[in-house]
Amino acid sequence: GGGEKGASHPGGGIKVNGGANQTFAITPNLHYHIADVLVDGVSVGAVPSYTFTNVTATHTIAASFAQTTWTITSSAGGNGSISPSGAIIVNDGANQTFNMTPAANYHVADVLVDTVSVGAVTTYTFTNVITTHTIAVTFAINTNVITASAGSNGTINPVGAVPVNYGASQTFNMTPIAHYHVSGVLVDGLPVGAGKNKT
Repeated sequence: GGGEKGASHPGGGIKVNGGANQTFAITPNLHYHIADVLVDGVSVGAVPSYTFTNVTATHTIAASFAQTTWTITSSAGGNGSISPSGAIIVNDGANQTFNMTPAANYHVADVLVDTVSVGAVTTYTFTNVITTHTIAVTFAINTNVITASAGSNGTINPVGAVPVNYGASQTFNMTPIAHYHVSGVLVDGLPVGAGKNKT
């Protein structure tokens, strides 16, 4: 017989000549699997076929089917979250979307799907899920760049484009060459006075 989740073939009441054999194929529908097969009310397991041998009496065979599911395991590093999180059960063939949310002053650094980077995305959708998967997100603090330069007759250290984590401090040391002194310091184009060190 057949149903919305699978079928056994041949189906229905089957007449078998005495002493003959009869094989039944059990086939689940797409997105389902065989849960159990009962022969004369006794489980023979989740078998894909069953053969009655040397039939001399009336028998019954009944198959049950279950939705096939897969697990997607999601995790997030510190300073952010992923939603949904943990071991997520997804029906076979379904889609599942994950959203990554960084904490304040952080950003998504990378997302790994089945250990392969998909970049610094804030959303990811698994489509037509037909196996288990993993998704892991890491976060990094936001940075700003301070561009430091010195005029002639002295140096500044560090020099060039200096990345600074959000909320952190950065010290710059200004060193004039012999017989010179620091005459002024400009921050964002505005004077802040002379000095040897500035934060």
